Amino acid sequence: MKIVIINYGAGNIQSIKFAIQRLGYEAILSDNPAVIKAADKVIFPGVGEASSAMRKLKDSGLDTLVPKLEQPVLGICLGMQLMCTYTEEGDTKGLGIFDTEVQRFPNTVKVPQIGWNQIEQLDSPLFEGVLEQAYIYLVHSYYAPITPYTVARTTYGAPYSTALQKDNFYGTQFHPEKSSSVGEQILLNFLKIGN
Repeated sequence: MKIVIINYGAGNIQSIKFAIQRLGYEAILSDNPAVIKAADKVIFPGVGEASSAMRKLKDSGLDTLVPKLEQPVLGICLGMQLMCTYTEEGDTKGLGIFDTEVQRFPNTVKVPQIGWNQIEQLDSPLFEGVLEQAYIYLVHSYYAPITPYTVARTTYGAPYSTALQKDNFYGTQFHPEKSSSVGEQILLNFLKIGN
């Protein structure tokens, strides 16, 4: 299986690559459109600020490629947020895969949310074998609201989407590569989709 992690200068790609290796697979890091299109599975990471990450995507032409991919694609953290229509962070237009707008947490909660929280109402092949209320690891100041694409939710002040799914596109607000055995199961489930 050919697994490609999109390397556009805005991701914690090494930790994801090591997590894939722990599962017994190898992943390639690439920003080459031909390599990405030829992959069996694509992982779209993201760490940092949305507008600069989107600029890096555009500079490499990946902003037009990613929404057209037909194989399973997993966006992680900022990667998932950039798959949405818009994010308040940096007043940034996203890729428009998920028709929802990412918002900043209100001042009534500590921002960013850092650490472990629980996921619930799991409704995707990503969560096969994962228990309701399992703990996952998060670091974020912005969130996607509950939408028809929500396949897992977490409460931080109020419920929000911790995972989204539409067709072949999957997104997790949390970091599966940092979420211990639960995260490993979710990554493994993603790698098994369509196989």
